[in-house]
Amino acid sequence: MELRSKIPSGPLEKKWDKHRFEMKLVNPANKRKHTVIVVGSGLAGGAAAATLSELGYNVKCFCFQDSPRRAHSIAAQGGINAAKNYQNDGDSIFRLFYDTIKGGDFRAREGNVYRLAQTSVNIIDQCVAQGVPFAREYGGLLANRSFGGAQVSRTFYARGQTGQQLLLGAYQALEKEVSKGGVTMYPRTEMLDVVIVNGRARGIVVRDMVSGAIETHLADAVILGTGGYGNVFFLSTNAKGSNATAIWRAYKRGAAFANPCFTQIHPTCIPVAGEHQSKLTLMSESLRNDGRVWVPKRKEDCAKAPNAIPEADRDYYLERKYPSFGNLSPRDIASRAAKEVCDEGRGVGPGGRGVYLDFGDAIKRVGVDKIAERYGNLFEMYQRITDENPYEVPMRIYPAVHYTMGGLWVDYNLMSTIPGLHVTGEANFSDHGANRLGASALMQGLADGYFIVPLTIGDYIGSTKLEPVAADHPDVQATEAAVRDRVNKLLAVKGTRTVTSFHRELGRTMWEYCGMARSAEGLRKALEIIPKLRDEFWRDVRIPGTGAELNQSLEHAGRVADFFELAELMCLDALHREESCGGHFRVEHQTPDGEALRDDEHFTYVAAWEFAGEGKPPVLNKEPLVFENVALSQRSYK
Repeated sequence: MELRSKIPSGPLEKKWDKHRFEMKLVNPANKRKHTVIVVGSGLAGGAAAATLSELGYNVKCFCFQDSPRRAHSIAAQGGINAAKNYQNDGDSIFRLFYDTIKGGDFRAREGNVYRLAQTSVNIIDQCVAQGVPFAREYGGLLANRSFGGAQVSRTFYARGQTGQQLLLGAYQALEKEVSKGGVTMYPRTEMLDVVIVNGRARGIVVRDMVSGAIETHLADAVILGTGGYGNVFFLSTNAKGSNATAIWRAYKRGAAFANPCFTQIHPTCIPVAGEHQSKLTLMSESLRNDGRVWVPKRKEDCAKAPNAIPEADRDYYLERKYPSFGNLSPRDIASRAAKEVCDEGRGVGPGGRGVYLDFGDAIKRVGVDKIAERYGNLFEMYQRITDENPYEVPMRIYPAVHYTMGGLWVDYNLMSTIPGLHVTGEANFSDHGANRLGASALMQGLADGYFIVPLTIGDYIGSTKLEPVAADHPDVQATEAAVRDRVNKLLAVKGTRTVTSFHRELGRTMWEYCGMARSAEGLRKALEIIPKLRDEFWRDVRIPGTGAELNQSLEHAGRVADFFELAELMCLDALHREESCGGHFRVEHQTPDGEALRDDEHFTYVAAWEFAGEGKPPVLNKEPLVFENVALSQRSYK
């Protein structure tokens, strides 16, 4: 497999402008002749579908929710980064680029990341024009707050519901195009395979989740904006519907899967409460602007009420270990630090798996009303779930699986190794390296959807001779038949165990051996457990009902079957990468004071895995990462 990144030549700050000029264009009359399929209706997918329709293309947009408004982008809380420098505190496009490269532990492409920083300033203008109600200063200017991994305030926000407000903006743009007839929406529809004809992506096979009907849709190009794969861990901050089926089936059709082991653990989540839980709840990283993280200095104080522990007996460990960034240390570093103090026996709450996030000082400084104005909905959510009032007692938080930096490999045009198959947002690997800085997911999703893929799709269509493809084409028929066979195979097992029981067991294995800290011994153990569990799944899973109806057990089973295979690839990738970087922390590779120790000589590359066939080990392809504008250095936030 040849990995051609197609990053333009020339100075970093001029690459995107140069590329936009050099790309092929499709004239307005010809755009009406072309159909583009967009899978996913969150920020990346919804923005792409709306923009492509505005440009004149015919668009088919698919989502498994009952409405695009329920895409998981709605759950993002804290904000969206942009290098506007409204605060006049030293921010710039280059500083955002540098912070993102450094935050990703120098495992991302310079060209892609600089383009993201460039585009960020346009995103805010676009969203303001749509009416997104960003927070404003008293004088009416847009407000900013700081986030982890940066020493400037560049994060735009709408209280703790930024994702919801941005998604409503994209949704309005999408619905405008639906009403005009440019976009046809297919809700409650799940993509189950990619149709490849003559080596190019020409459509998808889907299942209507209400009727069970399996259908094929054809087009000139396909865009996947289907989010990440964090639910492989069972407990994560993702919605239960979030899954990896679209990108995984594309991988099995020839799309390389890049850096699957790069998964992010978010430091501020409500701790696990018991076996009854099916997901975890995020508390925005923005809370660390005003909340101070601490645990008792002595183990014997952990059982005491937090307000009964005097200041002298509290360990504000992030402020102690990372004085330059303190509570705004990046997510991977803050998460490992929380695990470390809990492993020492100084964790609080049930099972000792929690640390305090305390707003006492901030409330004294600015008052309850100001804190409520900034974070009120988050405080209300926390109180409803825990029955504790965070205005009066500190929140209890603990790290949880949140975001996946790995995904389908894409070039500078966001096209995968399958020509015609483009991948946007969290579904691709491109911009975050080994760790995503807070407030950068919304930035990437909207940059990809509004400003990048609508242009690169035009370049693909304008430079490619696309032959007509009919529904009776042998490759189309074969792909649809393979999907039907897979569904029937799942329904035919008729075992004794529920899908959820298998998913929970897989999640425990992944959290234990491929979670916050990984070792060669643990990863090899996981690679023994997962295939056995997968074999048992195909022998003993029980799926009630039929395929010709609404059947959520069948939906879940298909996704869990994919999670088993993906989990194995994640462990293989983590085992091969003999270094620590960002969210990938190998215990064998750390500095004397417990920080991640990269091996730049041997691992400064993107690991792009190629499917070699059922029962065969995947093939590792490497895309070297070249740094011409930033110096590779030991990442430090001290």
